[in-house]
Order: sequence, then structure tokens, then C-alpha cells
Amino acid sequence: MKTCFYKQLDATRLQELTQRPQIDLDGTYEIVRPIMEEVKSSGDTALKYFTRKFDSVELESLEVSEEERNAAASKLSDKTKNAFKKAAENIRTFHKSQILDEKVVETMPGVTCFRQSRAIEKVGLYIPAGTAPLPSTVLMLGIPAQIAGCEEIILCTPPPVAPEILYAAELCGITKIFQVGGAQAIAAMTYGTESIPQTYKIFGPGNQYVTAAKMLAQLEGIAIDMPAGPSEVIIIADDNANPEFVAADLLSQAEHGTDSQVVLVCLSERVAEKVNGELQSQLSVLPRKEIAKESLSKSFTLICESLDQAFKFSNQYAPEHLILNVENPDKYIQLIKNTGSVFLGKYSCESAGDYASGTNHTLPTYGYAKAYSGVSLDSFVKKITFQRLTEEGVRNLGPIVEEMAECEQLFAHKNAMSLRLKNI
Repeated sequence: MKTCFYKQLDATRLQELTQRPQIDLDGTYEIVRPIMEEVKSSGDTALKYFTRKFDSVELESLEVSEEERNAAASKLSDKTKNAFKKAAENIRTFHKSQILDEKVVETMPGVTCFRQSRAIEKVGLYIPAGTAPLPSTVLMLGIPAQIAGCEEIILCTPPPVAPEILYAAELCGITKIFQVGGAQAIAAMTYGTESIPQTYKIFGPGNQYVTAAKMLAQLEGIAIDMPAGPSEVIIIADDNANPEFVAADLLSQAEHGTDSQVVLVCLSERVAEKVNGELQSQLSVLPRKEIAKESLSKSFTLICESLDQAFKFSNQYAPEHLILNVENPDKYIQLIKNTGSVFLGKYSCESAGDYASGTNHTLPTYGYAKAYSGVSLDSFVKKITFQRLTEEGVRNLGPIVEEMAECEQLFAHKNAMSLRLKNI
């Protein structure tokens, strides 16, 4: 990892540091658009063709059979299943806490307003399986969808489908599972095919082709959870930080993929050097060390003169994950403006949130944390507002509405209220 000094950087150079590795979106769209169109016009036939082309798998049926789903649990150890169950319990507990009681508010005598949540009826969950299956993402998406009460939940993932994916889906009550991956899976959930139902909102991470397909799905009126790119983390470490922990956290994110970016923001060269030494030591024994090594080559350390500078840069970067390996981390919570999820203190590794602490790991990347939240229960519902006027409400609100409608020269709006005023 290269090292930069905050005090040596002007505003332009600091801004450049916040830029992620570039993705050729125009080139990606050129590849993805024909796939989307082919699935739209040819349905299941196109899906089987692309599965054969990209995954080298010949499919008879796109849907995973009930027999395959039922057999998944027997292929896993009790230790694995118990870990999944406990993670699911924690995720369920946290997301259930997000159910809010909606209040009825009287804005003026005779005028009451309130809001209610309604589940999105049809949702599609995409679970990637590039270098490894991601059953944790099944839990992160399936559990809040289940709690929200979505009527139809479908899951798409590339073949062959790992038993861990199927077992996680069972814990979420998901029974419609399709062995389709990549941009073609997003297309199927966008348009619908003979086998795969059209959905109203699509969730889940993926590579640049999946991301591009989700962006194109929005042009077809399908909602998505968020635009998302490669994984990323910033670790803010003070002079008391444990270098071993810091290095482990950097590597845990770097091993996601060669396009991941990890950033260490610390207060001294001494800390940077100690962390770098730990990185080399821990990297040498990692099974995915080549992936992590390439990620580290695109990453950096920023040495700041104060924690105020560190948080200023972090807010400018807007990382997916932010780890505070500092003394008294709660003291700095109010300084955090832009990030997906925060890990407070030296014992709070990012892996905890990725798997089992209870928070959701589907988070905004690529700087989108400046405007987007991570997935939550709210991601699976819409909020509908209601209002009710009594006769007293019409008397109180009527003249206000009449005056404002007249100012905007919308006289039919004014008349709708005027007639009611006359009626009472």
C-alpha cells in the first residue's frame, strides 16, 4: 500500500484519493444491453443459452427442485448449520426492531394525517457466486423481506447452487430458487420469463455486469436496492491501535476481490509501518493472497495530523465500511456523516457485520454512502400517507387551500375545497 501525508496534499489531490478504481461503464453497458434484450425476447431459451455460454452448465430446469432444496441440509455439518441459525436469529432480531408504530398526527383541529407501511409485493434477490458462494447475503436479504411480508420472494444465483445457499434460503422461507446468474438473471427478474416471475424491486450485489444490468433495469421501471461497486473499507487507527487487528481487517476486505479497495487512515508513520509489517506476515498464509495482494496494490495509507482530519477525509471518501480502532470510539460518533456501516472499537471487526452481528451487510459503495443507506427493513416496504378532514377540518384548512390554489392559478383545485366549504 502506498503512503500519503494529508499535510502534503492540496484539495485536488485529496479529492483524487477518494476516487475508486475506474470501471468502464460504457463498455459494460454495450455487453449487457444485448443480454437484457435477448432475455426480454426469448425468455427461458435465452437464459439457458447464457448459462451454457458463461457458466458451462447445461440446464434442463431453471428452478431448483424441492428435492434438491430438501437435500441441502444433509450435506452440511451441524456446526455449519448452527452457525447459520444463530446468525439468522441475530439478523432477525435487529431487523424486527426496525418495525415502527406509525402515529396519527392532528396537524390542526379536524385534520389528521398518518402513514402506514406496505410490503413490496414481488422482490428478486440476486446472490453472486463468483469465487465463492455467499449464503450470508441470502440471510441479509431474505430475512428482512420475510419480516416485511413480501408476498413473492424469488432468488437467482449461478449454477451449480451450493448447499449453503439452499440451506440459508430455507431459513428465510424462500422456496423459489433459480439457478441463473449474471446480467441474464437481472434481466429475468426485470422482464419475467416462462419460469421466472417479474419482480418490482431487485436486491443484491454482483460484478460490474450485474451492476450495469440493475442500472438498466431502472429504466424499465424496476426499483433496485442501490448502485453498488466493489467492496471497500476505511480503518481509522490511533497510536493505541493494535497493528495485528488493523492488518487483519484490511485483508478481510481485500480478499473480496481484486477490485476491492482498503484504506488505512492513521496518525503516525510508526503505526503505518507496523501495520504494513503485519500485512506482509498475514498475507503470506492466506489462501486468497493473490486476490488480496492485487487489491492492496490499488489501496493506500493516509497519515493525518489529527483525528479531525481523519474523519474529514473519511466523510469525503464515504466508505462502505468504517472501522474506528481508536480509544473511546463513541466520542467520535457525531463526526461521522457518510458511510454504510460503522464498527466501533478494536474488537469490532468488519467480519462481524458481514456475517452475524445482526446489521445488514448490503451497503452502498463507490461513494454512494453520501446519499444512500444500506439495506434495512425499510428497503422492502413502501410508505403510504393518509389524511382525513372533518367538517371542522374543512373550515380550518379550506381558506388556506383556496388561497394557495388561487396563487398557482389552479382553480379546479380551489373549487374542490370551495364546494365543501359551501356544503357545510
